[in-house]
Amino acid sequence: MDNRSENLREFVENLRQEWKTMWWSRIEDKVRAESIADKTYEHLFVDRGTILMATRKYSPPDFQKILAEYLQPEEVGRANPSPTTGGMGKFIREYIVTQNTPKSRRKEVSAELENMKKHQQLKKGGRGWLHISMKASPK
Repeated sequence: MDNRSENLREFVENLRQEWKTMWWSRIEDKVRAESIADKTYEHLFVDRGTILMATRKYSPPDFQKILAEYLQPEEVGRANPSPTTGGMGKFIREYIVTQNTPKSRRKEVSAELENMKKHQQLKKGGRGWLHISMKASPK
């Protein structure tokens, strides 16, 4: 069992490295606003010249779907948990980031935001530019 989990971890790590390399070394086509794969990535099912990212109605390759092609569903969840259900991203958001910001600083920032909202100056008394006060000035 330990050997199987070690092989799974190694396979997923190699796949992640290839995934990072694919996104790092992509070719940016600024005229068409696309990102194109610079070489063939057999493990990721991406050929050379495949569009990785485009501007409209295009879904880029998904790492979860690629893992699902190789592994059983229970292994996919164990090998690469989504950030919302668990994993390092959720751990960092929930525990590390909240611990690093002091509570007193958070209170100061929230108080500053409230003060800004209370003391904003009204634009011309809340009326448009045509409704400038036509009252006679007191003498």
